[in-house]
Amino acid sequence: MIQRRFPDARAVIKGGDSFPCIRGQVFFFQTRCGVIVRAVVSHLPDTKAMFYGFHIHDGESCCGEDFSETKGHYNPENSPHPTHAGDMPPLLSCSGEAYMEFRTDRFCVKDIIGKTVVIHAGTDDFRTQPSGDSGEKIACGVIRRG
Repeated sequence: MIQRRFPDARAVIKGGDSFPCIRGQVFFFQTRCGVIVRAVVSHLPDTKAMFYGFHIHDGESCCGEDFSETKGHYNPENSPHPTHAGDMPPLLSCSGEAYMEFRTDRFCVKDIIGKTVVIHAGTDDFRTQPSGDSGEKIACGVIRRG
């Protein structure tokens, strides 16, 4: 699969009040076979969780106390967790740094422009409805065109 050099969309990730040092970017590349998602995040907290819940949320803003305006997971088909469109693999932290790249066919880039990417404090358990019991929202970014 050949990937274009420039992303079709990106989200600039910033930590909230409790974790202001978190920084990163999430890139989205539309391909014929789906969307390539690439995440690069630094300064994740040094907690017991090495895996952090990582989702696209339906809200269009990272504002509000504890990122409350991000709303719930992006789920246009009303599917159960973890099979809805906003479910992404968890971020694996190594000394507070995370890099991940994967392909998904659950959404097209045009469908997520203006939505938010959220990093949670805990591990997604892949069972609890509707969001995997992944804990508080600790970082967020709004998905914008390229």
